Amino acid sequence: MAIPRRSFLQCAVMASVMPRPAFAEVAGLRIVSLDYGLSSTLLSLGLPPLGISDLADWGRWVVEPVLPSSVIDVGSAYEINFEILVQLKPDIILTTPYLDELLPKLQPIAKVLRLEVFTPDAGPILPAATAATRRLAAEIGRQDEAEQFLARADALFANCRQRLAGKDIPPLALVNFEDARHARVYSAPGLFHNALERIGLRNAWTRQSNYWGFETIGIEQLSTITAPEARLIAFDPVPPDVLPKLAESPLWQRLPFSRAGHFSVLQPALMFGMVNEAMRFAALLTDLLEQDA
Repeated sequence: MAIPRRSFLQCAVMASVMPRPAFAEVAGLRIVSLDYGLSSTLLSLGLPPLGISDLADWGRWVVEPVLPSSVIDVGSAYEINFEILVQLKPDIILTTPYLDELLPKLQPIAKVLRLEVFTPDAGPILPAATAATRRLAAEIGRQDEAEQFLARADALFANCRQRLAGKDIPPLALVNFEDARHARVYSAPGLFHNALERIGLRNAWTRQSNYWGFETIGIEQLSTITAPEARLIAFDPVPPDVLPKLAESPLWQRLPFSRAGHFSVLQPALMFGMVNEAMRFAALLTDLLEQDA
């Protein structure tokens, strides 16, 4: 919910003059996060956020780690409820370059920590997410927790790779269906592509994507995948009308993915996340492929 500019300015002025103890002296920092990936990282560093944006959709896209019931919704990333944000009196607000237009309104309220993961110059997303995790940890005094978390991530990827080693896993195309005619397909330099590499699998979609790690295509473009044995993995949530319409589509029936064993739907994993989300994707995919093998 937006608030009038005058009210916002009054709240911002009040927030700017409120004394805040130095971060080093604070036992439990009050942090509001405006990004899902940063929110899940905070949880893994043992410091749950006080509030996050888009709380209602956490279970739809992120799922795990589970948010404590104490976390407060501060509105959508597109329309922050500044009245609630000011009332929370955060020490730090976590944000990303995607939300830079909010900086003039956020900076009077609290220290803003802007962490870069998805940017044109970031390169592969998983290494960028790892670097952002370490920077966040340094800012909030959780370096040891960060290294332990990243070690757990390395161990999970290694375990997935070992479980799949020696199995005849074909190249995989990864998509989110937008409707029965369009999908987002994921490739380099994206998070899912990096996770595939970490667990020893090949991406069937070899064309470079945008820096977010995806491109939007028509379903007919899946026919350009050259590996005849390739398998299509779609992520939930799938729009309810998509699978019935595909079943009736002559175009879909001509694609190799319409054959038995060449198409599966995976539980939700956040494509625009960080290390936790890469871990969730790798674990879910490994379980699926082991079961099918």
